[in-house]
Amino acid sequence: MVDVLLGLQWGDEGKGKIVDVLAPQYQVVARFQGGPNAGHTLEFEGFKHVLHQIPSGIFRNDIQNIIGNGVVLDPIVFKREIDGLAKFNLHLQQNLLISKKASIIIPTHRLLDAAYEQAKGASKIGSTLRGIGPTYQDKVARQGLRVGDILSANFRKKYDQLVATHKTILDHHQFDYQLVLPQAEEEFFAAVDFMKQFQLTDSEYAINNALKAGQKVLAEGAQGSLLDIDFGSYPFVTSSNTMTAGACTGLGVAPRQIGDVYGIFKAYCTRVGSGPFPTELLDDEGERMRQEGREFGSTTGRPRRCGWLDLPALKYAILINGVSQLVMMKVDVLNIFETIKVCTHYRLADGTLTEQFPYDLCDADVTPVYKEFRGWQTALTDFHSFDEVPAELANYIGFLEESLGLPISFISTGPDREAIIHREAVV
Repeated sequence: MVDVLLGLQWGDEGKGKIVDVLAPQYQVVARFQGGPNAGHTLEFEGFKHVLHQIPSGIFRNDIQNIIGNGVVLDPIVFKREIDGLAKFNLHLQQNLLISKKASIIIPTHRLLDAAYEQAKGASKIGSTLRGIGPTYQDKVARQGLRVGDILSANFRKKYDQLVATHKTILDHHQFDYQLVLPQAEEEFFAAVDFMKQFQLTDSEYAINNALKAGQKVLAEGAQGSLLDIDFGSYPFVTSSNTMTAGACTGLGVAPRQIGDVYGIFKAYCTRVGSGPFPTELLDDEGERMRQEGREFGSTTGRPRRCGWLDLPALKYAILINGVSQLVMMKVDVLNIFETIKVCTHYRLADGTLTEQFPYDLCDADVTPVYKEFRGWQTALTDFHSFDEVPAELANYIGFLEESLGLPISFISTGPDREAIIHREAVV
């Protein structure tokens, strides 16, 4: 079976840590969408490492890691990631497969990303400017380049044709690229040559052959469900399907192969960039949350917007993903608060209450309705059993499980891989 692990909020939920924790149960870990806009942070044995495109099972040499066809891959970022992993003595060329069908980000994709954001002005999306959107645009327009193309004798011709198309658009936007593009292209082609030493393969066969052999596969999502191109807070979304269904199209596995769906959420909410955020805290409380949680983007470094947990949004994400188990992250960040709030409903402009995630959230006048809980104000890092946790935290978790109708199987109490409570009784 293919178990899926994905974020239930606006990304940055802590997926990298949980993939690392769960990885020993699997023989294959595969990324199925997104690209270098993702930042999955892992902390263990005194190390802190951020992965952007490479699956988070890479630190375990007995696991096959796959970059699936649904991923958009930047060769330059890929080479930097590989170089950064050199000190760990990993078996990268044996344990990492790259789908030939994964789309390639070329230098002009990043320039287009910047040009589009500049043109939007005050209504910009908040893109990471990694070229993700323009690459997916070319994929849908059937003019993009794929990893398998780098093995083709006429790759440079295909590249030049695509760049010519991009230059026409950049000229239209009066976006200056003349100075930066030559150096970026030099780095790009060096990285393309570097990629050829890795296993470029038809990854859908690798995954399905692993399933036939009785191996377990963990599909690792990027970003979060509320950033899904179809079901997120459009247009302030990413360019891929970040939900469970995306694992099927992003890896080439049949829906009947999907097993458990692990939904990851923070004990509060964060968001990077523009877009609606009903429970956002714009006061000192929000700043305390940001500082305590080190809420700065692992990819961009931008400060994350912070707010209380939003149950209508969380229930919506659980619904569209078919979540079977919940994983609550960064509960330790709330240690400092005397009172903790949870949004249980939205109050709309006409005074009605709803638990549904509105279609027009970007424009609707939505006021969160909160339920308050007494904080536990206790350090949690040394707790490894749920029986040990403060009564206030147990009460908070019990309320969430009852409201969401699902067990919270893992509770993360700190950044390190060992700082976690696994509730075996509810799995």
